[in-house]
Amino acid sequence: MNKILSITANATSQIKRIMTVAPDGMDSIVISVDKSGCSGYSYKLDFGNSINLKNFEIIHQDGAKILIDPKATIFLIGSEMDYQTDKTSSRFIFNNPNIKGECGCGESFNI
Repeated sequence: MNKILSITANATSQIKRIMTVAPDGMDSIVISVDKSGCSGYSYKLDFGNSINLKNFEIIHQDGAKILIDPKATIFLIGSEMDYQTDKTSSRFIFNNPNIKGECGCGESFNI
């Protein structure tokens, strides 16, 4: 089986920055996939407490802890999570080889 998700150094650094302002009791970032958007699915990032989230895949990378919702695994296999900044925005980007199409604004995808 392919690695579920690789995380770039830029994404790891941003996750660590975000975690400095996390609510009390939160020790990780949770990645999930929701049905939404005009193409079908979108990525969702939230704070999580790894003690309360069972059966989640855990990625430890350079001091950052990322949890992957088991329902999102099939959507993410072989993907890379990056963090990019340009003149108008800063955001996490998922380079996902499983995607068959995306909406025009890039907020949702289909597989």
